[in-house]
Amino acid sequence: MPTYLILGNIFSLLSALCIAISVLKKNKNDLILWQGIDVIFCILSNIALYTYSALATNTIALIRNFLAYKNKLTKQITWILFILCIVAGLYANNRGIIGLFPIIASASYTIFMYITKNEQQMRWALVSNLILWFVHDIYVQAYPSALIDVVLSVWTSIQIFKNRK
Repeated sequence: MPTYLILGNIFSLLSALCIAISVLKKNKNDLILWQGIDVIFCILSNIALYTYSALATNTIALIRNFLAYKNKLTKQITWILFILCIVAGLYANNRGIIGLFPIIASASYTIFMYITKNEQQMRWALVSNLILWFVHDIYVQAYPSALIDVVLSVWTSIQIFKNRK
């Protein structure tokens, strides 16, 4: 197995662990903190797996998560990051249609992070985000992330319905 694939999957596994921890968190700030750590490992995985639209969008997501965690994500900054995510992602895309999935996932999640203060809505946004990333992760062979994408999509959906009561 090529070294880049091994490294990519090690970082993918670490990313998967962080995103799994994030969905266990009860408040939005803790969720965002662990998703920020997740993004750092995603960036390293993206570098190893040569998936540059994901690298670009994850770099912007790291900035977004930091600002959201610090409660500094204003409407203007959200729109700037949204546009930057799309432009940088499209510019860096080296995976064709598959490279669009991280762009759509990150851009839409940027908007959700700003417009909602509700953990349930954040979980719905996370599920849609995970589904898009699953398709990308399978294609680039980031198998630990792909597996956790499925598990967390199902688990988070179940939690959403349990918490509706």
